[in-house]
Amino acid sequence: QVQLVESGGGSVQAGGSLRLSCAASGRTFTNNAMAWFRQAPGEEREFVASIRWSTYYADSVRDRFTISRDNAKNTVYLQMNNLKPEDTAVYFCAADEYYSGMRQSRYEYWGQGIQVTVSS
Repeated sequence: QVQLVESGGGSVQAGGSLRLSCAASGRTFTNNAMAWFRQAPGEEREFVASIRWSTYYADSVRDRFTISRDNAKNTVYLQMNNLKPEDTAVYFCAADEYYSGMRQSRYEYWGQGIQVTVSS
């Protein structure tokens, strides 16, 4: 069982940076794959990045966003640099025991989501 809570969202102007955090609780946190998804108004939820032994990124955020984890703190991060208005969305943290790919339906555990707003 894994519980996830996101933090670090907010509003920023285009070109700025934010760092999202996902605090996890559960006995086997270090063995889980972790991911970030996002959902803009009127859009379906889309993959952003994931991490386990390797990292994966959506083409839209590659070279701007960095996913990392600190197992000692049971926390996964998403460093977002050079933010663009199209990055505006609710960002969700997700976890799964095995899966670290791009398919939303494969992740078992989810946070409640946190708003990121980027103004032009």
